[in-house]
Amino acid sequence: MTRGIFLCGLLMLCGCSGETSAPPRATPTTAPDLETAAIAAGVIADPANTDMTGLYARDTDRVCVVPDRLNYRIGAFVDYGDQQNCSGSGTVTRVGEALHITFAGAPGCDFDARFEGDRIVFPGRMPQACEKLCGRRASFAALDVRRLSDSVSEASTLRDSKRKLLCAIGG
Repeated sequence: MTRGIFLCGLLMLCGCSGETSAPPRATPTTAPDLETAAIAAGVIADPANTDMTGLYARDTDRVCVVPDRLNYRIGAFVDYGDQQNCSGSGTVTRVGEALHITFAGAPGCDFDARFEGDRIVFPGRMPQACEKLCGRRASFAALDVRRLSDSVSEASTLRDSKRKLLCAIGG
């Protein structure tokens, strides 16, 4: 009887072990980088499809960007107190995430910054010519600001410590 149960089990096992087709092979794909995945999911804004017009800030640091006839005007102001501040305005052009900024009033103060949708980041090292725009030990280096508003009218009202408009429309 034991032998019969053994043979019956063996036959059932053989019946179940018929050939089956292998599961389809996954084709190798390259996973998107984290930033691409976040843009696709809508977690962060796509810098390529975002207008840079607006007022940006972090603590006492401010940046304004407004449209001009051909490109954009930009103004930046950092204030560390005790007359340690920087103030500049000029033009900005954009290619993808790169912003090429040229500050008027300081020949040679032109550099590339990053635009990340709702954030502008200046480089960690600024051209020496930009020191003309700063008092004492202040610097625009590594300025990092986030958008507060995308309003042209709000951005155009940014003033420095001497009450100078930094992004005056048409100016």
